[in-house]
Amino acid sequence: LCTNWFDCIVVIDGLIGRSWAMVFISGGYNVKLYDNQPGQAAKAITEIRKQLDELEEAHMLRGQLKASQQHALLSSHDDLAQALEGAFFVQECVFEQLEVKQSVFRDIECLVGEDVILSSSTSCLVPSNVFSKVQNRSRCLVSHPVNPPYYVKLVELVPHPETAAVVMDTARTFMTKVGQVPVCLRKEIDGFALNRVQAAIIAESWRLVQDGIISVQDIDLVMSEGLGMRYAFIGPMETMHLNAPDGLVDYMKRYGEGIRRVLASFGPVPEFSGESAKSVVKEMYELIPNDGQHLSARIARRDQLLMSLAKLKEEH
Repeated sequence: LCTNWFDCIVVIDGLIGRSWAMVFISGGYNVKLYDNQPGQAAKAITEIRKQLDELEEAHMLRGQLKASQQHALLSSHDDLAQALEGAFFVQECVFEQLEVKQSVFRDIECLVGEDVILSSSTSCLVPSNVFSKVQNRSRCLVSHPVNPPYYVKLVELVPHPETAAVVMDTARTFMTKVGQVPVCLRKEIDGFALNRVQAAIIAESWRLVQDGIISVQDIDLVMSEGLGMRYAFIGPMETMHLNAPDGLVDYMKRYGEGIRRVLASFGPVPEFSGESAKSVVKEMYELIPNDGQHLSARIARRDQLLMSLAKLKEEH
């Protein structure tokens, strides 16, 4: 599985797909966008070009190429066979419906050679299900980005039980080359790593608000002004290792019993709906109304802050 700087990547379109396309062209790769709805891929390119120009003007464009040079690496296609011609890597980004993803990969497999890597952006479907209709599953994996992947560089590479080691190595090298930060799971698991950790944080945060312990605003501050400050640069394992004079073993001796006690006090998994959720939702909507104008403004703010943080991390 060899690749060179000018091989093509095919992105099966979607909102995440557009961000992926921006990531791939920032690394100098030719990218073909395909959507089964005629005209949608061309429309996506128009929107991408506008975003790239805005990023260049704000001095926040990724990669070594100018926006115009990155524009030139994009092409749109309404015909799947044409889009797949010459590709070494296919990134599927359709919506999270198993049957649709299975159908997409069944069609793709009929149109590409054995050495083409097939990758899904799914965030909640395990590879053994996504690729169950594919005959050669040794070249299949999930490349799960963090939304939006252009601003948050982590990508989880999750193998199918039959995925070849060389495919994982190639995907890791490729993602690194385009500026992402890949992590490789050794085997598939529901939720992968990121969403399992995120689910644990969400569940306890929700319980604390729902039980009247803390407000929505303050639990978010616990993360943004507390844990998140640290976790932007080091993870929970290194945090433990650095938080005791003699490292991780010392930390667990000092705090392990307390951690177990707190974990044992956690309540049941929240329902996230119904009467019990109304007060939490009300608090959130009071802070940030759920209309398009307010949400769009907060999303834009989020993306600006994430890009600034990404630049800061590069400097350190």
